[in-house]
Amino acid sequence: MSRKPELRGRAARLARLLPAGRRQAARTPFVLLVVVLLGGGLIVLLMLNSALSEGSFKLDDLRRDTQDLTEEEQELQRDVDAYSAPDALERRARELGMVPGGDPAFLGPDGTVKGVPGTASPAAAPLVLAPEALERASSAPSAAPTPAPTTAPAAPAGTFTPVPATTPTPGR
Repeated sequence: MSRKPELRGRAARLARLLPAGRRQAARTPFVLLVVVLLGGGLIVLLMLNSALSEGSFKLDDLRRDTQDLTEEEQELQRDVDAYSAPDALERRARELGMVPGGDPAFLGPDGTVKGVPGTASPAAAPLVLAPEALERASSAPSAAPTPAPTTAPAAPAGTFTPVPATTPTPGR
């Protein structure tokens, strides 16, 4: 039927280098390589998906923690704002036995006194507190400040100075 054409010259020399007869490449190693590559790819994809899911759960936990800490910070800031309000400071100072200070005097850079110093007003006498109230006043204040007591006359808000204690001076 069909005969192979006879080769001459350079083609004949090249044909001698090639093995005679048809050989089919073994398919088993190629199929095994493809199966291993596909299986490995699927396993890597599964591990990547698991890592992303774990990261997503951690991110949700961290967001929740951040929200909780933000709410706590806002609550603490409200407490600080309530304690540093002028009426709360005045009430706390009165509980500690302080009275509004008098008019201040200032010293200039050259040593001159500007203004006339005044003493604390005796009209705003300190409250007499029971020992339990003194302990409560020295401990941490409550969450919501209470209004100022009405037993002492109200003085204008200003600087508070401790009431000087009168002690006898020896030798005078």
